[in-house]
Amino acid sequence: MSTLYDETALKKATNLSINSDLLSKAKQLHINLSATLEHALEIELRKAERDNWRKKNRKAMSALNKLADENGLFSDEYRKF
Repeated sequence: MSTLYDETALKKATNLSINSDLLSKAKQLHINLSATLEHALEIELRKAERDNWRKKNRKAMSALNKLADENGLFSDEYRKF
């Protein structure tokens, strides 16, 4: 699987505004904020990339599904179920 970003890129400091109670509770539990944010951003990036791919390929997927609906699948004769 290809990577979405350069995992070896340098870290960059940034300023964020976070709900103060949420931040306080996360600190009490020793949650690594940077790692948590990076993980959450990676999940969101994957979702966005997936959605973009689906939009870009919507016509092709519809055409392939139509072809399969009309003609069946090439592997139908080999199915045992």
